[in-house]
Amino acid sequence: MGDVRTNSIVDRHAAASYDDRMNSTIAAPVDWVEAVGKLHLPSKADRRLQELMDRNNEGLLPPAEKEELEALAELSERLSLVRGEALQILGKRP
Repeated sequence: MGDVRTNSIVDRHAAASYDDRMNSTIAAPVDWVEAVGKLHLPSKADRRLQELMDRNNEGLLPPAEKEELEALAELSERLSLVRGEALQILGKRP
């Protein structure tokens, strides 16, 4: 087993480093931030995600399609989070 004191020092350093990165400020053109605020899944991918969710609710997805559903759902969630952050920077509501 590792030294608890060493692990906690590393954990505190990692947390501080993460906080420093999250509190950093960078300059970005407003039009770029606005474009990020408009990100979304392409319509074909969005339709596929909806189809997979509907079929999953009915219990009709084979394992390969469950993996596809998980990947598309994760991508959609990440896009939503990034879009939300961009809109927050712009002072807009999602």
